[in-house]
Amino acid sequence: MKLWGGRFTKEENQLVHNFNASITFDQKFYHQDIQGSIAHVTMLAKQAIITDAERDTIISALKEICSDIESGKLQITEEYEDIHSFVESVLIERTGDTGKKLHTGRSRNDQVALDMKLYTRDEVLATDELVKELMTTLLDLMKEHIDTYMPGFTHLQKAQPVTLAHHIGAYFEMFKRDRSRLHDIHERMNYCPLGAGALAGTTYPLDREYTASLLGFTGPTLNSMDSVSDRDYLIEYLSALSTIMMH
Repeated sequence: MKLWGGRFTKEENQLVHNFNASITFDQKFYHQDIQGSIAHVTMLAKQAIITDAERDTIISALKEICSDIESGKLQITEEYEDIHSFVESVLIERTGDTGKKLHTGRSRNDQVALDMKLYTRDEVLATDELVKELMTTLLDLMKEHIDTYMPGFTHLQKAQPVTLAHHIGAYFEMFKRDRSRLHDIHERMNYCPLGAGALAGTTYPLDREYTASLLGFTGPTLNSMDSVSDRDYLIEYLSALSTIMMH
């Protein structure tokens, strides 16, 4: 199922499909895609845009799809353009017309932006935990080697004597700054783009504050165009990773 191309009179050429397709790499977003969809449909029911019964049917099917993917019962195949169309197609197969209501009030643009943010936010937090664990190990080594002496080096030459604790402490400080960077990235990126639509919002009475809270965001993004185009946090995260690797 295509989420675009409604005015086309026939299928696009396979080369065009291959060029546009992202399923080979965005399939790893399946959990985030389903997580966002569950929050979205919960909000739609709260706003009386769909019924509670429709919400429950969709959520039950989405959880089943997630479970089937994780168990290997359901395979993500490349006949679909992206993970969003895959999940929605399977949902409609399992729930009929009710499943079609999931996409009410949102676009693939804000859906992609949301999935990417949810995935990257998870990665930022996981990286922070790993750096924290590394710093704990370094701190234990520092405590053990307060009186272990070694030569300090400058310009690749032996210089003043230092302790091993002092030497390891230099790396502790580097990784402390890295954690600070990761914290800053999380603070800046933690706003929800869902509800921005393709670029200019929607006429449906969405509650974006509610959706943001369901997904653990600080709040909704404030400009719909920026919401679907912002990828600053990806560059910041890659930069932080580069610095961590250097350290």
